[in-house]
Amino acid sequence: MSLDPGLVRKDFPILQRTMRGKPLVYLDTAASAQKPQAVIDAISHFYANDYANIHRGVYELSATATRLHEQARDKVRAFVGAAEAREIIFVRNATEAINLAAWSYGRSNVSEGDEVIVSALEHHADLVPWQQLCLEKGAQLKVIPVDDDGALDLDAYEALLSERTKLVACAQVSNAIGTHVPVRDIIRLAHDRGVPVLLDAAQSVPRFEVDVQELDCDFLAFSGHKLYGPTGIGVLYVRGEILDQMLPYQTGGGMIEQVTFEETTFARAPERFEAGTPDIAGAIGLGAAIDYLSELGMANVEAHEADLLHYGTALLEEIPEVRIIGTAKEKTGVVSFVVDGVHPHDVGTILDGEGVAIRAGHHCAQPLMNRFQVPATARASLGVYNDRSDLDRLADAIRMCLELFA
Repeated sequence: MSLDPGLVRKDFPILQRTMRGKPLVYLDTAASAQKPQAVIDAISHFYANDYANIHRGVYELSATATRLHEQARDKVRAFVGAAEAREIIFVRNATEAINLAAWSYGRSNVSEGDEVIVSALEHHADLVPWQQLCLEKGAQLKVIPVDDDGALDLDAYEALLSERTKLVACAQVSNAIGTHVPVRDIIRLAHDRGVPVLLDAAQSVPRFEVDVQELDCDFLAFSGHKLYGPTGIGVLYVRGEILDQMLPYQTGGGMIEQVTFEETTFARAPERFEAGTPDIAGAIGLGAAIDYLSELGMANVEAHEADLLHYGTALLEEIPEVRIIGTAKEKTGVVSFVVDGVHPHDVGTILDGEGVAIRAGHHCAQPLMNRFQVPATARASLGVYNDRSDLDRLADAIRMCLELFA
């Protein structure tokens, strides 16, 4: 059974509105996905009927809230194929997840003279934390290059690995150009040398099935808001045997075992990494988003986006003044492009006047933009609610943009 975007679209209240008198075409899902009514209802219902703080109350409301929060954790566990719920740490977003890994694991395992490997595709969230860690520790940050199509050079990656490599951090899908990275090869080559791997899965988890045990990754980070869930909630998966070695990222209430004025002992994971009151409603909303996507079927989501990507790419290739940035053979859900003679910000503004919402800028990937010698791109990114007519509108609006700048 295939995904029907016409029916899916009806599940998203914001997509029923118009922009400047035109039906909204939302092509910025890579930045943040819109929310289905099921997610909105789950959050609203919790606040209206079940709200209380969790883990510490003995009264019924607190017990109910705790149960719903931990049910959400188990939904995440099942969705990404983790072995145990304790391997799922709730954070604010993928950025915080990666910073947690850099702080709690990196600072204990990276020393002067060591090396951390990232790819040239990385979002700043999976680059800057490792860069700063290396600067602090006197370690070296090494970068896997990309070719002119935006595909990673695996031979160069293998040559970068050494006895000093302590961690590899890599996006599974590039947020800026959509390259689908061969992470199984990345992980295999690292593990052959005993090196752990962190995957930034912010763009992959919403688009196709991701199984951490099948991938054999050691860390996996993603954000709820890109997964059709609420903002302010994200996930760091950590393999259990590594988790037990990690020090707390933040300290305070909820993550302790015993406290005296002389010393403190810490709770086991995941509580030791979730200091303070968490985003309870956010976790519940994330669980509802997972339920929604699971009902659609991730295989259907993947096939739907693949069809749209092929169709949209062909449409833009028909416009001589448009150049697509990132043409790797394996791509997912994102088309970045530049228009001759028109700055990407102007492209985005003109398209907005036609009711077409895209992203324009460096997409938090400035080193990658430098690699392609462009200051920015316009980026159309796909979601479950898009259809071919949305991409027709995109192409028509680009042609209008060209007429205005002729």
